[in-house]
Amino acid sequence: MNQVTNRASGKAVMSGPDVSRAISRIAHEIVERNHGAHNVVLVGLQRGGTWIADVLAERIAQIEPNLVVPNGSLDVSMHRDDIGLRPIVPGSISNIPFDINGAVVVLVDDVLYTGRTVRAALEGLNNFGRPQAVQLAVIVDRGHRELPIRPDFVGKNIPTQTTDEVDVSADGVMITAVGS
Repeated sequence: MNQVTNRASGKAVMSGPDVSRAISRIAHEIVERNHGAHNVVLVGLQRGGTWIADVLAERIAQIEPNLVVPNGSLDVSMHRDDIGLRPIVPGSISNIPFDINGAVVVLVDDVLYTGRTVRAALEGLNNFGRPQAVQLAVIVDRGHRELPIRPDFVGKNIPTQTTDEVDVSADGVMITAVGS
């Protein structure tokens, strides 16, 4: 997640209701693409994706009321390829209390930027089993990919500068220009 230290200096690009509608749309798209959610599990990436995965699980339960979608979290900090380039800041302990073998795992994150966090998540997921498929859901796709990774479900594509910081919360999406 790209943290913004001063939300007041940022530019709002999505409101709280916009974020809520995007999550609802993504929930419907997940159910539609997978012909239901009976084999779907959600894994939120620490830290920005965990709250989104929680809300997605609630929204999918509204679409498929007789189904509880397993929901967990994954800390990718020890699987990153830039450990020597920046300090390691563990998000939290990974918590995937269900079997992912043969399941459709939907990785959930707040912002897709270079793709390196998703690469690390794919590596970290290997510790928990072998899913049938892995799909990616993000609220914001800001471009600037360094790896060939593409999201399956996107709340909004928002072009940014490489120096911008993006903050996603239930209150909305803020972009702050840092340096120029």
